[in-house]
Amino acid sequence: MEILRSPREIALLRKAGFVVWEAHQLAASMVRPGVTTAKIDAAVEQFFVERNVDPIFKGVPGPVPFPAVTCMSVNEEVVHGIPSDRVLKEGDILSIDTGCRMRGWCGDAAVTHPVGQVTPEIQKLIDVTRGVLDLAIEQMALCSLWSEVARQMEIYVKDHGFSVVEAFVGHGIGREMHEDPQVPNFLSRQLRQSGDFRLVPGLVIAVEPMVNMGSKQIRTRPDHWTQATVDGKPSAHFEHTIAIRESGPYVLTAGPEEG
Repeated sequence: MEILRSPREIALLRKAGFVVWEAHQLAASMVRPGVTTAKIDAAVEQFFVERNVDPIFKGVPGPVPFPAVTCMSVNEEVVHGIPSDRVLKEGDILSIDTGCRMRGWCGDAAVTHPVGQVTPEIQKLIDVTRGVLDLAIEQMALCSLWSEVARQMEIYVKDHGFSVVEAFVGHGIGREMHEDPQVPNFLSRQLRQSGDFRLVPGLVIAVEPMVNMGSKQIRTRPDHWTQATVDGKPSAHFEHTIAIRESGPYVLTAGPEEG
């Protein structure tokens, strides 16, 4: 059962979300050929230390605890890539996912970056994945059920010739990084039958479409964390933490409000 948050709690979640946005600006400034993913991760970790917030990815339980404050997924890596001494090169794409807890409240966001110049097809993949997240935010203001949004997200991606990753979905977020409800980016059987939820004021969710150029199927790498496409084709990932207020959707991991 999803938890509805008060306006005061949403304001606190926004503070955490803004720090996540700032971390992404730092990371984005470092993305270029010749840089290692470990160097970007180290800079984000130092930034979190300076802001006196707790990274919520580092130490996440698994066969081995997740060792970094960011997930760095390159090219065919879909999500949960581990930062390393891998050097980024011209034409790569890099998905950066990170989050923090500030005074007990969490923020979580992901962005996929081109590294230098990329092919038109890869740029289209990035644009469509960013676009489907924008579509979801727009439709959250118009729809009453998440299933209505998820259906439109799936159609949008498929109409552009790409596939929606179904093995991973978005999630509720608040005191913990992962809370109810599950937030799929496609119209799943569970969503049709029992997993749907209403888009009502107080709901806070992390919406995170992952879109593959080829097959939607993915596999786990031997490091126990990295998820990669089975066909080796590129994948992109965007995510925002979003609250529903009386006035509509409020992106908690965006930059400063205008005006």
